[in-house]
Amino acid sequence: MKIGILTGGGDCPGLNAVIRAVVRKGTFHYGDQFIGFIEGWRGVLENKTIPLDLTAVSGILPRGGTILRTSRTNPAKKPDGIEKCLATLKQNNLDALIAIGGDDTLSVAQKLYEKGGKVIGVPKTIDNDLAGTDFTFGFDTAVNIVTESLDRLHTTAEAHNRTIVVEVMGRNAGWIALYGGVAGGADAILIPEHPFDIDKVTAALQQRHARGKLFNIVVVAEGAKFAPSKDAHGTPVVSAAGKDEFGHERLGGIGSLLANEIERRTGFETRAVVLGHVQRGGTPTAFDRMLATRYGLGAIDAVHHGDFGKMVAIRGNKIVSVPVSEAIAKNRTVDQDALDIASGILEEVSGKK
Repeated sequence: MKIGILTGGGDCPGLNAVIRAVVRKGTFHYGDQFIGFIEGWRGVLENKTIPLDLTAVSGILPRGGTILRTSRTNPAKKPDGIEKCLATLKQNNLDALIAIGGDDTLSVAQKLYEKGGKVIGVPKTIDNDLAGTDFTFGFDTAVNIVTESLDRLHTTAEAHNRTIVVEVMGRNAGWIALYGGVAGGADAILIPEHPFDIDKVTAALQQRHARGKLFNIVVVAEGAKFAPSKDAHGTPVVSAAGKDEFGHERLGGIGSLLANEIERRTGFETRAVVLGHVQRGGTPTAFDRMLATRYGLGAIDAVHHGDFGKMVAIRGNKIVSVPVSEAIAKNRTVDQDALDIASGILEEVSGKK
């Protein structure tokens, strides 16, 4: 078979591991041939390809980013975009396309499938917010980076008796903030799923000071929201006007806003740290390399099983296939089990009554 591969959306540690696994198993076990589309769906629209063989994927397992590069191009926003993509697949005589990406990338894959395209999805996002699977690769790497950063920030916060607010990625899901915050010993963790009460946050920090703890670490997800009140609203903070082709605002700025508010209300010297894109750059962890490899193997098997319109997923410790439509139906947000982990060791700071 001749198979195309693309990587779409934000870059993510483990993308190259997926590509490598697909090509190696496809070559060794099935005798397949592969091409890669450059820069995600843009490459499909513009028919920009490179050959993918064993030489092309040699040595890429530990590399971050993606050898195919990526973009946030949305063919559905282009005139006849979906039809152009299907024409490109036909022009290249492809028997299938493996699309590696998050809900945006896979939403386009679903549209192609509904028009007759033979597409398999692979879940990718550091945010861990894709439905249908227990974990996405890249998440573990991001959490490890957050945890290491918090370990480092603890020492400087303690040395200066400072409160440090650390803004992390995650968009509308708090998985990175929750896992990284718990693992890194944060004193407060603020996530989008539960708008936080600024009065409760400052009260908790003041109580720490009263107990003799003169420094604080606060982790806040970029999509976290102040609980609605007379002087605060319940919408996310955005760093720039406008939206991308999939309708997403550019989140960011909650860390600085929160740090200023904490200092104003408590008098504690407070600093904001934005980890930003460092969370998804660099080499993937061993866990993400293994998970990404298993996804790649599952994807090429799904192609040969004819499981089109499906996304490979992990449930428990088994690789399974689920409909792409199920995966993109809604975001997977922090559940009660995960919240219980944090609530067992942290003081309540949400706006819940």
